[in-house]
Amino acid sequence: MDRTFRELREREFARLDAGGHVYLDHTGAALYPESLVRDHGERLLRAVLGNPHSRNPASRLSTELVRDARAKVLAFFHADPAEYEVVFTANATGALKLVGEGYPFGPRSSFRLTADNHNSVNGIREYAASRGADVRYIRIGTDLRVADLEAQLEGADPGAPNLFAYPAQSNFSGVKHPLEWIETARGMGYDVLLDAAAYVPTNPLRLDQVKPDFAAVSFYKMFGFPTGVGALIARRVALEKLHRTWFSGGTVRFASAQNLVHIPYRDAAAFEDGTVDFLSIPAVAAGLAFLESLGMERIQAHVTELTALLLNELLALEHPNGAPLVRIYGPCTTEGRGGTVALNLLDPNGTVIDCRLVEQAAADANISIRTGYFCNPGAAEASFELPEDEARRCFEELAGDTFTLKQFSVCLNDRPVGAVRASLGLSSNEADVQRFVELLRGFAGRRAAA
Repeated sequence: MDRTFRELREREFARLDAGGHVYLDHTGAALYPESLVRDHGERLLRAVLGNPHSRNPASRLSTELVRDARAKVLAFFHADPAEYEVVFTANATGALKLVGEGYPFGPRSSFRLTADNHNSVNGIREYAASRGADVRYIRIGTDLRVADLEAQLEGADPGAPNLFAYPAQSNFSGVKHPLEWIETARGMGYDVLLDAAAYVPTNPLRLDQVKPDFAAVSFYKMFGFPTGVGALIARRVALEKLHRTWFSGGTVRFASAQNLVHIPYRDAAAFEDGTVDFLSIPAVAAGLAFLESLGMERIQAHVTELTALLLNELLALEHPNGAPLVRIYGPCTTEGRGGTVALNLLDPNGTVIDCRLVEQAAADANISIRTGYFCNPGAAEASFELPEDEARRCFEELAGDTFTLKQFSVCLNDRPVGAVRASLGLSSNEADVQRFVELLRGFAGRRAAA
């Protein structure tokens, strides 16, 4: 391992080893470095910060810090301030919702989204469909990649507002979908919404080289703190297309109760409802500086090295009879993938072992992983090869407040409906990988029904 990351673990993440923790849920949330929290706390203790919707000294200082954070976000992603705007949100989901509710879908519009998408993107289909747009999913194969993007994007009316949405990196499998798709789709008449939440924690994204119309990020996924701030990074011309029927404090220059009129802002302020989190947003600038001090290319190389180790170790696991112990969903090499690995354990006969048993064993060993669909039903359905008609029947029979994945699995004749996800980050090391692998090795020889 790079000496930089060994020292980083000791200096910023000593609590992991002190508590015997293995943290493998970086796609869920990054771990905050100790210095970021300590320095931010000291900053708050020294400063007097007030609501930025005013002109008093405390308000002016908050305004300056928020303005500085906006500039730092643009600089970190190499986005030209003349071309891009930063809208602060509560998280990536909030950023995606702003696009969905404001995009001018109409009866002639096309909304295309990859089957591999987080539910926060999937939900945009409801806005599109409610306004008469043609909604279609871009199919993925059992390798969880798209083979024929252009063919599946064909048919959009160039005179209508059309939107294509996809993740730069899958939160389910770690597959990296090509950033080159952005220009391909734009050339075919689409605005492009890039879900970058799972990508930017461990990969550089340069908006001077690729130019999505909208990009959504969550800062806690990048550096762990603060947990209540994300951003929509939007091209100014694209932001002007979004229309909001609702307004609030902070989004308008003037509103009249007598005359039922209002004058909205035309920049980021038009989308930042109420008061932004002015106490937390300054920590974003410090978090970005922390990543820059390491270098995103170096972080990417570190995670790639650990991912290669994890994949190789997983593929080597087998039962006493020589049968494989692990089934990996998606790429089994580091080519075109990130540090998120989805898998299931198999018994000696090739039957999937309930992922919840693995989760419980991991919890008992103080190892943090995640199990389930990971809010990405499309990638899960492709991974588990769920028969569409049968799955629809089971959903209709079981839909309601008592629905559980266990019931769904039983209805599908015990097909797997959940997986184990291990995701690596900048604080991970080889020992984390080995402890996880040893945990899985303990299932060798075990029957699925046991």
